Amino acid sequence: MNSITPARLRVAPSPTGDPHVGTAYMSLFNLAYARKTGGAFILRIEDTDQARYVAGSEAQIFSTLSWLGLDWDEGPDVGGPFGPYRQSERLDTYKPFVDQLIEEGHAYYCWCTPERLKAMRAEQEASKQSVTGYDRLCYGKTREERAKLPGFSETPVVRMLVPDDVELSFTDLIRGEVRAPRPDDQVILKADGFPTYHLAVVVDDHLMGITHVVRGEEWISSTPKHILLYRWLGWEAPSWCHMPLLRNPDHSKISKRKNPAARLLWFQEEGYLPQALRNFLQLMGYPPASDDEEVSSLDDFVANFDWAKVNTVGPVFDIKKLDWLNGWYIRSLPSDELADRILDYIETYQRDDVPSAARSTSPAVSQDPILTPQARDIIRAATPLIAPRLTLLKEALPKLDFLLGDVEVDAQARAKVEADIPAVMEATVAVLEALEDFTAQTIHEGLEARLVEELGLKKKTAFAPIRVAITGVLVSPPLFESMEILGREECLRRLRALA
Repeated sequence: MNSITPARLRVAPSPTGDPHVGTAYMSLFNLAYARKTGGAFILRIEDTDQARYVAGSEAQIFSTLSWLGLDWDEGPDVGGPFGPYRQSERLDTYKPFVDQLIEEGHAYYCWCTPERLKAMRAEQEASKQSVTGYDRLCYGKTREERAKLPGFSETPVVRMLVPDDVELSFTDLIRGEVRAPRPDDQVILKADGFPTYHLAVVVDDHLMGITHVVRGEEWISSTPKHILLYRWLGWEAPSWCHMPLLRNPDHSKISKRKNPAARLLWFQEEGYLPQALRNFLQLMGYPPASDDEEVSSLDDFVANFDWAKVNTVGPVFDIKKLDWLNGWYIRSLPSDELADRILDYIETYQRDDVPSAARSTSPAVSQDPILTPQARDIIRAATPLIAPRLTLLKEALPKLDFLLGDVEVDAQARAKVEADIPAVMEATVAVLEALEDFTAQTIHEGLEARLVEELGLKKKTAFAPIRVAITGVLVSPPLFESMEILGREECLRRLRALA
């Protein structure tokens, strides 16, 4: 460990909407190697695409990554020695390097209008040219010379001048030797004065001391351009690590248009635990040696991290596997902690679903608790009863509805126990009225002695009508523990109502 050079890695999402699950995926692997080497993990916001900027997106990036426990050492909100960490606040940083590239003949002005470029691409496609991309109409021309030709724009962009002998191969820590397609003359400075991703990422990574660039495999084709910029500017290039892309079940790239799970916020809305999602993302790029190793903490992941173990085949986003992991983590939580998670989830996402009897009369503001103190106590007491049956936090409230308000007996459930109701209800009421201690154990013992041993009923016949009366359904959390939580008077009321 001491012989490893501390690495500096970054994740650089764009605030253009709900954060993508890929941001968390890349953050996890960046952070893991930074921690493995005793280095630093940096969060940088790449907001140069002002046309796609979405207010509030940056805050969502911060909150979702924090929720996952993927905490950064430097960033817009925590500062650091290489700030600012928003590209829109670094505009003065890029222009000198653009000027240097132009002066040294590695870049040039382009005055072509969008319409002219669109027509050029259409013509290339129609003629099925083997070499496509910008045709260098503006290269070597002065502004005056170019203005005499069609498709002239008053405000130019700046393009790279990619040499004919550009090196297309590079070494990737995950994939070994990689060969990329030949790039065209990429725009590096837009007409609005903002740099494009390709220039800004190289400049920022160099100035922030980034040693390893970890990103999705879709960026392989851009790497020769970035290596050129490093060389032209006289800088040492970082190590490259191109991760496999997350895939839908049909093996298409996971996207927010096709798959709700592409939205990082979706996992919070559905009631997943952060440690389950984090573990799942580990498995996506880093399959375990055996099924026994599928459950793995972040500390274990960091301790055993090795780029050579990353699978280059795009992993399929298997929600069933995530559900299994989430259920495992739910069952592993101490009861009090799980109750806290359930209560927070209800207050955040299910306020409108809380039964009226469990609702505060009038929360002063939307952030005030919707659950009454009594309802919160009931949920805490009932959490151990439902934990073994939970896959998602959102499932808790529906399972606990019968404890929080009036029960609506399911008609089909009642029909199945109708014949046994009279005898069972009368005996059950008598037993409950006579109990000195109203606990799950005494309830169970008293009812079994009366209904099963004395009356000779089968347990299913004896207890099914009671379950329907108490919970409204035939399948519910443990019956006698639920009755203890409800209390004697409420249980008697429900039993008599069914009878």
